[in-house]
Amino acid sequence: MSFAEAPIPMPERGAPWHGQLQLAFRVGNDGTTGHQGAATAPLKLQRAFPQTDGRCELPILHTAGGLVGGDRLSLALELAANSRALLTSVAAQKVYGSVGRSFLAPEGRWARQDLTARLAPGADLEWLPQELVLYGDGLLEQHTRVELAAGASWLGMEVVRFGRTAAGEGLGRGCWRSHLEIRRGVAPCQRFELVDRLELGEASLPSLHGLDGQPVFGSLVWAAPEPLAADTLAELLERCRSDRRGLGGTMVCAALDQGLVARYRGASSAQARHWFVRVWARIRALRGQDPPVLPRFWPFQEDPLAGAGAGAGAGSGAGEAENGGYGAPPPRFGPPAP
Repeated sequence: MSFAEAPIPMPERGAPWHGQLQLAFRVGNDGTTGHQGAATAPLKLQRAFPQTDGRCELPILHTAGGLVGGDRLSLALELAANSRALLTSVAAQKVYGSVGRSFLAPEGRWARQDLTARLAPGADLEWLPQELVLYGDGLLEQHTRVELAAGASWLGMEVVRFGRTAAGEGLGRGCWRSHLEIRRGVAPCQRFELVDRLELGEASLPSLHGLDGQPVFGSLVWAAPEPLAADTLAELLERCRSDRRGLGGTMVCAALDQGLVARYRGASSAQARHWFVRVWARIRALRGQDPPVLPRFWPFQEDPLAGAGAGAGAGSGAGEAENGGYGAPPPRFGPPAP
């Protein structure tokens, strides 16, 4: 029995909420990816949408409206060979203040999210939740573990806002911790592709080596299915950097051994998402896939691809893609250049 088929225990009365989600994705005879799974409150699966390329787009709803100290979310994903999925959230996730809110735990209680994803050969997962808003004095720790077989691809994005800045609120004594671990291969012969540990709190928010006083942090990581030739990777990075045009904030990207990582630091979560969507489109184009279609629940009121780079928007053709657009050129994977 896989973890996606295992029963989910119910929480004890009066205990902090422990929402659990288990999903398994498989490719049907028609080439479309379907899913089976289960969830406990406050998590709920919404209706899945098949994309034109057969990818399963699945929104996840957090019905409680936010996390309080002690709450926990556990998500377990399993993708069979050659399955493709895009997971997103219905709305922004909120983490409420915890420090100094209780006589029993004046130091606060941490909320926690654990995500485990196991991808079989050729599987392709895009993990694209909406913004995370950490309220003043909120505490959140998240752990993401991704296990990739040969030829599997992971693209993960997150945007975090520290404090409700529109209301003049900062993070206060709150803190956000993130641990991302990506492994490739089959146990016990796995190798680490990335171990990324981050902690942003009181001291690191104003620091020049932290957020430099900015309220928004964003990160996008792509673990490519195959090694990229050196010139191909360099060109991809250059195009992603050119896509910063017209956007505010500090945006940088760099190569991994097999993929890339992009970071955002600034004042606008919308600007961060705009850039990440453009990077996402570049990656899709490089892989010869359909241009991305924004998930139905995302709050964009304008096209983040319009006017970026040297090409047009998401509907550009292959010729435009070779000149800076977002169409779908032939795949360009291969062994690294000497």
